[in-house]
Amino acid sequence: MNIRRAEPKDLTKIQQCNLHNLPENYHMKFWAYSFITWPEVSYLAEDSSGRVVGYVLSSIEPDEEFPWLQVGHVNSLSVLRTYRRLGLAKRLMLLSQKAMIDSYKIEYIQLHVRKSNRAAFSLYSEKLGFKIHRKEVGYYGDGEDAYSMRIVLKPRSFTHRIGRRFHAFLYARQRAVANWTLKCSKRASQIK
Repeated sequence: MNIRRAEPKDLTKIQQCNLHNLPENYHMKFWAYSFITWPEVSYLAEDSSGRVVGYVLSSIEPDEEFPWLQVGHVNSLSVLRTYRRLGLAKRLMLLSQKAMIDSYKIEYIQLHVRKSNRAAFSLYSEKLGFKIHRKEVGYYGDGEDAYSMRIVLKPRSFTHRIGRRFHAFLYARQRAVANWTLKCSKRASQIK
């Protein structure tokens, strides 16, 4: 078994693995964009004949609440059934996680997992330390709910804490200006 960083030349083999295992499939453009933009965070496992038997496709994105922070996102993880229970998924995830930390200094990694996928949920929560962040109703194309899961890699940094306070300060100032403007416009309409 050979585990290595995925490359653009592996796209069709990875997509075959994806089509074989998962009901959700990404367009080839998405795969290509991910490999070009974040080449160091996706990995694959191949057998002795060079067939892809598992992969992890990851990316880096801004945090939802604090866009100046970068977070890792596991878009897809899949291992062919005959190669499961060998620890491949865990090894692929750990390699991707290390690459995200080393290359991008991310705050946390997030992923989505089907509510019904108990095996994947167990891998993420029990073996890799992910926690449920929230439940997303109807996340998947067939309407199934997903758990959005995260693993925090480092405590919130000083920059994050300052950024959060600055964000709250700006929001309070904007609200105060909006209220003042509303009061002024009401007074102006009363004078007329």
